[in-house]
Amino acid sequence: MSRAPGSVDRRTVLRGCSGLGALLLLSSCGAERETPVRLAAGEPGGFFWEFAGLLAAAADRSGAPPIRPLRSGGSDENLDALADGSAELALSLRDAAVERASPLLTALGCVYENYFQVAVRADSGITTVADLRGRVVSVGAPGSGATRLSERVLTAAGLRPDRDLRPVRQTMRESGDALAAGTVDAVMWAGGLPTPAFTGLDVPIVLLDLGEVVPEVRRRYGLAYEPVRVPADIYGRHPAVTTVGVANLLLARRDVPDTTAAAVVDLLLDESGRLVPSQAIGSQFLDAQSLIVTGPVPLHPGAADEYRRRHG
Repeated sequence: MSRAPGSVDRRTVLRGCSGLGALLLLSSCGAERETPVRLAAGEPGGFFWEFAGLLAAAADRSGAPPIRPLRSGGSDENLDALADGSAELALSLRDAAVERASPLLTALGCVYENYFQVAVRADSGITTVADLRGRVVSVGAPGSGATRLSERVLTAAGLRPDRDLRPVRQTMRESGDALAAGTVDAVMWAGGLPTPAFTGLDVPIVLLDLGEVVPEVRRRYGLAYEPVRVPADIYGRHPAVTTVGVANLLLARRDVPDTTAAAVVDLLLDESGRLVPSQAIGSQFLDAQSLIVTGPVPLHPGAADEYRRRHG
């Protein structure tokens, strides 16, 4: 099925946004407006992008500092944007954020579960990750955290990602089209349920069960990964499967003003019912107890103070 292509130069989009990100007051038609806080998100059709849009809309409704979502390839590009100052906020898989830990990197909250998914055509004869040996496999978009997790899942299954299969890097929409066309044998990505790029394809697809792989992923790479259940029939007719879950973090540069961090926390707490992407069939963490569970990534001081003020 033909789709409009996504952004082809996301790094340029991130880098090309001007400004230092401080909140400046500008005069416009006699009213004062704040310069938007830039949020490095993801690719259209993905979970990060949808959540970023909902958060931006919530900021507009509430009078909080405006939030401007930026397109990107995913977690790794988003972390680059925080590091070089081309974004003040970012979404990232928790494993990627932990590996890029620095005094500059803080969290505003743990927002959602992300589901690692491996899709194949229903008629492919592929039933396990081990069956991907020698196959063409889309392992994630350039700049995404999914590429890291793809390599880890393959390694945990006993495969050498650089030698035992033919990996390609594609956006979710590109890989969905390629799977339907038969130019790739499998697609690996991390996203919500369902991920729009894989709904309504011209061919039936199934998800591989990773229940036997998850324990080895956790043993090798840590407890940031956990077994999660994907319900049956998310993408047509297929059984329920177990896969790898990893949390999403909403991150901020440490130099973001405390008042801005607190305002975003208020959005997460007060607008939680309107921050649920259509891809959020699975776990949601938008409550005070879950939001603060950011693991080794510390909360931004302004966020921590606001959580304490609101909930003790």
